Amino acid sequence: MKEKNTERKSDVISGRNPVSEALRGNRPIDRILVAKGEKSGAVVGILAKARDKQIPVKEVDRAKLDYISSGAPHQGIVAFAAVKDYCTVDEIFDYAQSKNEAPFIIILDELEDPHNLGAVIRTAECAGVHGVIVPKRRSAGLSYTVGKASAGAVEYMRVARVTNIAALIDDIKSRGVWVYGADMNGTDYRKCDFSGACAIVVGNEGKGLSRLVREKCDVIVSLPMKGNINSLNASVAAGILMYRAMDGRTERK
Repeated sequence: MKEKNTERKSDVISGRNPVSEALRGNRPIDRILVAKGEKSGAVVGILAKARDKQIPVKEVDRAKLDYISSGAPHQGIVAFAAVKDYCTVDEIFDYAQSKNEAPFIIILDELEDPHNLGAVIRTAECAGVHGVIVPKRRSAGLSYTVGKASAGAVEYMRVARVTNIAALIDDIKSRGVWVYGADMNGTDYRKCDFSGACAIVVGNEGKGLSRLVREKCDVIVSLPMKGNINSLNASVAAGILMYRAMDGRTERK
């Protein structure tokens, strides 16, 4: 069966000049794919600019670039543009302050499926979350697919990208935010008090929370499982926790 392609969309920029101009024009770029062994001067210059802007770069086979660019000339390089500018972590805190509310943040630890990210953003917007934070590497970004899966919510939700999730948790804890990690073998989420400044951390679809991120959390919360499987889809688990937190925050107003 052919793999379904969720990348050949309007966020794909193919070719050296288009990618170079996108970088020069400060268009938000999620990541760049370059053909293995591509060492020409123009590509080297583009990758240097990408490094300066801390844009993730990955080497792939030319066949993958052919597939993504749908036959358009790519000259060994393709970029994925974000459908919206990323914000800063400070802007998330400023937004919460502007609403006179304690910060309510969702942190995604290497969530890779763009449909899951879109679903999380959609639920977060409905639940009154002030911002979503993702890592720059090994994570879905604000692609066309994410925007579509969010049903337009990406236009209203602040999304920040950081280099290191563990360091980010240390930072927000120093600002008075209590951090809840969603994982197995934790406290039943129904017994947790999510009122006040809080962040909920959801891990990778397959691996869950990384060890260091788990250790950084103040509390590990779990959802009880009554069936034959022991885990929920990441975006579903995030949605349950967001609405539980929303209820707790509303009750304390």
